[in-house]
Amino acid sequence: MDTPACVRHHISMDPDHEPQSECPTIPTHVIWDWNGTLLDDIQPCVDAINRMLAVRRLPLIDRERYRNIFDFPVKSYYRTLGFDLATEDWDAMAKEFHRHYGELVAEVGLRPGTVEALATIQSRGVRMSVLSACELTILERMLQEHGIREYFDHVYGLDNLYATSKLEQGHRLLEALEAPPEEILLVGDTNHDHEVAEELGIRCVLLTGGHQSRSRLTTSDLVDAPTDLLPLLAPAHPA
Repeated sequence: MDTPACVRHHISMDPDHEPQSECPTIPTHVIWDWNGTLLDDIQPCVDAINRMLAVRRLPLIDRERYRNIFDFPVKSYYRTLGFDLATEDWDAMAKEFHRHYGELVAEVGLRPGTVEALATIQSRGVRMSVLSACELTILERMLQEHGIREYFDHVYGLDNLYATSKLEQGHRLLEALEAPPEEILLVGDTNHDHEVAEELGIRCVLLTGGHQSRSRLTTSDLVDAPTDLLPLLAPAHPA
């Protein structure tokens, strides 16, 4: 007998979290974050910011330090690193970071299990979209380059390089979806994803190993890999 969806949900969630008393609605639409959730781009972000820090003779960081301080809006993260935003040109800084990032990110791939998860979810009749703080043109290009654009009905990104909140775009995406909020699942890797989901009134699961350390994530709905989400979704042919 197939394990009930609500039981599978409790198995896949944080073991320190007491299971909910009610079974969550099985999602009919999954909204994915991009950076750190589908794309394994932590190292390019660390290396790009270190290039900027080195030019300004500021202390460099490693992956652990990055995950412990990265935040949205990213201006607060830059201040923590020691950048003087009172004297720096923020637009120029955004372009500087993306110039370095664009050179470095070409060497990385998707998170392990991403394609398997996307293909399985699609085979189960669940629709999918992408909601990202990445600039839209860059986002569309990268999805194409990694061969996964075909899995998504909608792709929503920002119209600038500043990586500010994606909440406004999230509202627009929900308006475009033909699914009630209780049937939508947002999958991300940062507290900002969780905050956006709360504002939108939809459920959220966060992937560990992304742009923020596990200890900083403020929800107990955590999984370690994209394929860990599969038990939350209806099987292709329920028993």
